[in-house]
Amino acid sequence: MLQMRPEDETTQSEFEAFLGVGQLLPEQVHRIRLEKEPTPEIDIHDYSAIIAGGSPFDVSTPEEKKSPIQKRIEQFFIRLFDQVIAEDFPFLGACSGNGHLGKYCGATISNTYAETLSIVPLTLTNAGMEDPLLKNLPSIFSAFVGHKEACDQTPPGAKLLITSKACPIQMFRIKKNIYATQFHPEADAKEFILRIKTYKYAGYFPSEQAEELIDTIRDSQAPVPNEILRRFVDRYKS
Repeated sequence: MLQMRPEDETTQSEFEAFLGVGQLLPEQVHRIRLEKEPTPEIDIHDYSAIIAGGSPFDVSTPEEKKSPIQKRIEQFFIRLFDQVIAEDFPFLGACSGNGHLGKYCGATISNTYAETLSIVPLTLTNAGMEDPLLKNLPSIFSAFVGHKEACDQTPPGAKLLITSKACPIQMFRIKKNIYATQFHPEADAKEFILRIKTYKYAGYFPSEQAEELIDTIRDSQAPVPNEILRRFVDRYKS
């Protein structure tokens, strides 16, 4: 499990959310915080699958404005995807993981389809209805989102699986086993309230709207994205 959030409390909460929704025990997961020194070199053959979480780093940030930590993380993902895509290795990137994979595969990443931290309706595409992780799920469902950038188009060679009006590229698949979601499949309302508080001044939304956003999502539920994450874990864990 690859994590990139510099904030310890939010990173731990994200980790526990992935474990809880994926019904994983801590000892079943090798957790790597990529924002820590040094960035590791990993052999994908040591694992059954890889999950990458979110981060406050935007791949569309001009190179001269990126921190050394961000540049190091981006280089790590390039090396990782060289392995993952060549071998069609099971991978699920959520939010920031989506941006890294999309950029690697040739999609333009920009702030055109940014979404504030909220819960929104998503729609399965025809290809999504046939995908093993999504088959027999509701064609329209709610999901937690929050991002300053997204793919402008489906990456070349990818299958678009989930879309929405505000952000057309919500989930895609490369080959048979490589997935990316713009939404957060691990999240619930409690998790997103913490992130609203954590990133109140990070540019995701006007800071004065934080309490209003919290009130809006406080009682929200998004069971379908959780089911997608569980299906990924069940399909690939060994």
